[in-house]
Order: sequence, then structure tokens, then C-alpha cells
Amino acid sequence: MQGVPDNNEEAHPQRPRGLFAGLATLDIIHRVGAPPGPNEKITANAQFIAAGGPAVGAATAFAALGGEATLVTVLGTGQVAQMIKHDLASVNVRVVDIAPHLDGVAPVSSVIVTEETGDRAVVGGDAAGLIVPAPSSAELALLLHPVDVIVVDGHHPALARAVAEAASTAEIPSVLDAGHWKPVMADLIPLVTDIVASADFRIPGTASSEATARQLIRDGTPHVIATAGAEVVRWWSGNNSGTVSVPRVSVVDTLGAGDVFHGAYAFARARRMEIEHRIVFANRVASMRCATIGPRRWVSALTETQLN
Repeated sequence: MQGVPDNNEEAHPQRPRGLFAGLATLDIIHRVGAPPGPNEKITANAQFIAAGGPAVGAATAFAALGGEATLVTVLGTGQVAQMIKHDLASVNVRVVDIAPHLDGVAPVSSVIVTEETGDRAVVGGDAAGLIVPAPSSAELALLLHPVDVIVVDGHHPALARAVAEAASTAEIPSVLDAGHWKPVMADLIPLVTDIVASADFRIPGTASSEATARQLIRDGTPHVIATAGAEVVRWWSGNNSGTVSVPRVSVVDTLGAGDVFHGAYAFARARRMEIEHRIVFANRVASMRCATIGPRRWVSALTETQLN
């Protein structure tokens, strides 16, 4: 592995440490007036290149809020991997590549953001078909000591299982980014303390987001949060449940907003906030992302606020 942080380095007592295990991509982003039709060529009104992916977005938010974020992922060799590392260094995210010698495995995503609505469409690669061994027990021990919270997205199944199992054994709070059902979710769900699910996430056999959440609670997940874009966020914790409204903002760019929510939620979790306060906090950060054009400008805007 490359990039393992020096655990002898003394951390600031107010800076939580987060470990983010999952997919990293290189995003090539085009802002357009309207998406192209068949056989149509259009000119983008703005373009950006930045590291992307669920774990990357969460780690970036965590670091922007003042936390110490370490991303554990698969990049390999080549120019794409180097561009991802360079961008993440610029936003203070440490990178640990568990397969540094694989040839050119880092995927590229093409993203179209429609200016009028802020909606995004993505065509890209992921980790499907890529078999990478999990870190060893010794490597995991280095990564997890000390860590206040972990986030896994399930895109590298062996990595996700190993990190979630190690965190469960060490009793470290853990957040599962549950965007869509993947087979590895069956292994991860019993291990994590918090599941943040999109409106599209379903356990096989359940018909709705609420039914999925209630099943997760019955099966022993301590905390379940269900997001739905601009709609209210619903939560369940033991016998308690509730909703939290999403701030109304002028939406100009939704790319990665859910990932930002996960990173901010993890930051609040590490700060030991109560569940409703975690959601309020994460909503505010994700809303700021939606109100800011581009993949990184919102980070600068965030540092000028008093969110944390």
C-alpha cells in the first residue's frame, strides 16, 4: 500500500479522523444548457476535471469541515491515477492505494450538468470485474488506529468487507453509503452502525424505501437514514423515528451532493452529535454543495462559514 499516514503524528484533539473506503474516479464535467440529442454535438459553457466517486466525495467533505480524511481505494499506475492523487492532495485528503502496481485501473467518468436545473447525468466506469485483495490485518490496524469513524461505499467488495469487519471489531462507528443494492451489501449491513440510504435503495423483497429502513432496524442496524434529494430526510433509531427538512436553496449543481451529505454526516457522527443534529448538519453542507457551481468551489465557500 502507498500513502499510509504516520500514526505517530499527533492529531489535533478537535479534528476527527475519518477513513473512507471505496471508489475513486476521474470526473470530466461539462455544464450545458441542455443535454445533447442523438448525433448532436454541443459546446459546454464550463468544464471541470476533478477526482470523483462516492468515497472521494465523502472524504472531501470531511476534510473541508476540518477533519483528517484518509481515502483507501484502488488507483494503480498511469496518468489518471496521478491526476486523482494530485486533486485529492489539493483538498487535504490522504490517499492509500491498495493496488499501486496494477496497470491503469482508475476509471474515468463523463458528467453532464444541466445549468437550468443543476441535474447531472453520468457515464463512467466502476470497480465491477476488478478483483483486488483486501488489506492485511496489519495494514488495517495501521489504518484504523486512531480513527473516529469509517465510511464504506461497497464498490471494492473485498476492501469494504475488510474495513467494515475491522471497524466492527474495534467498535468504531461506521457509515454505509447505500445508493443502490449490491450483493456485498448483505455482508456489510450487519457490520455497520449507520446506514445512509438513497430513495432508490431496496433490500431484496421490500417494496419501498420506508419498508427497507424498517427491515434494517428490525434486523439490528442501530441507525438508518433515508435521503430523497430535496425532499425530507427520514430517520429511524431503535424505537424512535422522525423527519428533517432540507434547506431550500437555489440549486445550480447536484453532482456529488449525496456523497457530500455522507461525509458531513460522518463528521457529525465523529463529533458525537445526536442523530437529528447529524442530519441537520449534513443537510446544510449538502445544500451548500448544490448552491455552488463546480466540483471544488463549494469547498472554498464552506471554509468561509461557521458550519463546524
